[in-house]
Amino acid sequence: MPGACVFCKIAAGEIPATMVKGGDGMLAFRDLNPQAPTHVLVIPTDHLASLNDAKDPRLLGGLLAFAREVARAEGIAERGYRVVVNTNPDGGQTVFHLHLHLLGGRPMKWPPG
Repeated sequence: MPGACVFCKIAAGEIPATMVKGGDGMLAFRDLNPQAPTHVLVIPTDHLASLNDAKDPRLLGGLLAFAREVARAEGIAERGYRVVVNTNPDGGQTVFHLHLHLLGGRPMKWPPG
């Protein structure tokens, strides 16, 4: 799949990543530039450029539930964690494949940025 985005290539196994969990059309892997002790990216395996392109509310709910499962497995659910979705350039999105940042393992500050 020439020209595919980096997250599509990770989902296809063409680019290595440290996998945390996979299943039901979703994948979780460790961020290469972690912003917290736990920083996992959660993606749908099918390409959607951003949150604006996600039309299926079941997919969005599924991604959140999947992120919650990862938070539990990573041991950060009880103390707390943050789920962030950056959308488009002004929102801070740099990889244009819908993804959730699961951040935890330290107290979070507000406002975030």
